Amino acid sequence: MKKPLTILLIVVLVSVLTGCSSPIEEITVGNPSAIKNAPAVNAQKGDWPWWRGPTLDGKATGPSPPTSWSEKENVVWSAKVPGRGHATPSVFGNQVFVATADDNAQTMSLLCYERSSGEPLWSTELHSGGFMHTHGKNSHASSTPACDGERVTAVFMVNDGIWVSSVSLDGEILWQKEAGSFKPRHGYGSSPLIHKSLVIVAGDNDRSGFLAALDRESGEIAWRIARANRSSFGTPVVADVAGQTQLLLSGQNEVASYDPETGKEIWTSEGPASTTANTMAWSGDLVFASGGYPQRNVMAIRADGSGEVVWQKKYKGYVPSLLVDDGRLLVVQDDGVARCFAAETGEELWKQRLGGSGFSASPVLVGDHIFVPNEAGTMFVFEWGDTFKSVSENQLASGGFASPVVCGGQLFIRTADKLFCIAPNQENEE
Repeated sequence: MKKPLTILLIVVLVSVLTGCSSPIEEITVGNPSAIKNAPAVNAQKGDWPWWRGPTLDGKATGPSPPTSWSEKENVVWSAKVPGRGHATPSVFGNQVFVATADDNAQTMSLLCYERSSGEPLWSTELHSGGFMHTHGKNSHASSTPACDGERVTAVFMVNDGIWVSSVSLDGEILWQKEAGSFKPRHGYGSSPLIHKSLVIVAGDNDRSGFLAALDRESGEIAWRIARANRSSFGTPVVADVAGQTQLLLSGQNEVASYDPETGKEIWTSEGPASTTANTMAWSGDLVFASGGYPQRNVMAIRADGSGEVVWQKKYKGYVPSLLVDDGRLLVVQDDGVARCFAAETGEELWKQRLGGSGFSASPVLVGDHIFVPNEAGTMFVFEWGDTFKSVSENQLASGGFASPVVCGGQLFIRTADKLFCIAPNQENEE
């Protein structure tokens, strides 16, 4: 009778040491037609309401902001941002939303500033206590809020789970829901994705990897699928590619395509790395993915379900997201080397070291200019073309990890402790 008891003790010990890793409970869509028939949520002109901008691809429309500035020149306003966070601001109407966390007070909050003046409008504490382990280069507020025009969705890693909060435009908490349990290796870095009536969140982790969609009005989980139990940090994206609307996510040594309305897998293919930390790009019938741990790859994959890897480069493109436009693919590597490839063939058109050794922000294209900062706070502006041409390098007081936001002729930059609005100063226009 001692043998079964010994086996039981071994099982318990292994479970404790491995963090009780087990697949998450999957949830199947109850009313798929309601989601299918729900209207699309489109960004209003002049806004940047979610991660990677109005069209989810890092490309801005409308007038361009200044390409040069200083602490005084072309700074319309700056505002103090309490706490710490790497989340990029999101902009809707006359409101700018910023996620932040106070490590000392153990609070996680959503802040709102007036777009025209930078004045604080409200601050809503979403969580108190329950902080979890993060890498030294990560933060407890690295997920960019998403605004659907009626409410703001913020996602935080807290209390052994990934929690989604819905907040009204005047700062009232509407609902909070745990999307799934979470065991962090280096924290959390994925941002929420709005699609029709859903908000979609990724939860790749070492204990119970998942991808989930919640109803934006009620917070109820519409669908949830299990993914491999391994940490990864990428943000999913919905794209119309190869004649089909696809939810794309890389990581776990694969590129995966899902139906965004049901979570059902459409296809998978060879992926860039075990761990990724960025958002994929797409063009025509190709999708582009990159990863940096432990493998180093930039890949172009045909999105028709064939799994064909069209081309592949052994470069580390880990944290900054890819950007594709006008037949060219931009890869900004973490070490500050920017590479431009012909999207269809992978031919390298140019390579340029920008400066500084740390790049975590993702590039933004507006007009024919690329904006991308390094972690030390230098914003590099260069022309987008078949050859590299630098336009300017601009430095603000402190560095940071957030990506630039360009909308309505304004440039919003979140540094380590401030939020800046860059636009032509009135006196410069006279």
